[in-house]
Amino acid sequence: MLKISPSDYDAMRRHGEQTYPLECCGILIGTVEGDTRTVHSVVRCNNVCSAPQTRYDIDPCDLIGAQREARERGVDIVGFYHSHPDHTASWSPTDLEQAHWIGCSYVITSVDNGKAAQTASFVLSGKLEEDKELVEERIVLEKRS
Repeated sequence: MLKISPSDYDAMRRHGEQTYPLECCGILIGTVEGDTRTVHSVVRCNNVCSAPQTRYDIDPCDLIGAQREARERGVDIVGFYHSHPDHTASWSPTDLEQAHWIGCSYVITSVDNGKAAQTASFVLSGKLEEDKELVEERIVLEKRS
C-alpha cells in the first residue's frame, strides 16, 4: 500500500500536466513499515531521456540529491513517479525493464490532452532482477499529522 497526502498526490499529477506532452518524473521520500510505504515528500526531477515523449530517465544529480536529503532526514526513497502522456496509467515493458528498486512503489499518472486522468501505483516485487515484477497496489490518500 502507498500512503500519500492529498497535496503530494496532487503535486505529482500537476507535474505531469505541466510537462505535457513530455513525461515527467520524480522521487517519493518517506518511510516503510511492513508492506506500507508512507510518502513524506515528493521530489520533482528533470527528465534527461533523449525521447521524453515516451520515456523517462531521472537526472542522476537529482537522484543523488534525493538520496542525500532522505539520509539527512532519517528516511528513505520509497518510490518513483512518472507520467504517461495520452496513454494509460499502466506500466509498460520498458517501465519494468528500467525498474530496479525492489520494494519501491512506481506511480504512473495518465495525462490526457494535458489533463491528469488516472493515477495508479505498482510495487516492484521479487528478489532478483530475473524475477522482478510490478504488482498493482492501493493508493491511500491520508493527511499528514
